[in-house]
Amino acid sequence: MAMTEGRRLALERLRRAEEAVNDLRDELGRAGLVLPSLRIDPVSAAGNEPSPLIDLGRCNVETARRLAAVLRHRKQT
Repeated sequence: MAMTEGRRLALERLRRAEEAVNDLRDELGRAGLVLPSLRIDPVSAAGNEPSPLIDLGRCNVETARRLAAVLRHRKQT
């Protein structure tokens, strides 16, 4: 069975979202940060024409402060 153009585009959007999650997880890890709930939002990825969103999830106060410090430092450089 041949893949329709719409299905091919949907799979490409999901693949790009997965890449974005992996890239973000890697870069956060390099900065010593972990967002344990980081993932593709399953509701936005569902259906025939998904528009996946990245769910950054929830984190504890210490992780939020460390993330803010990393962003602050990057802004200054």
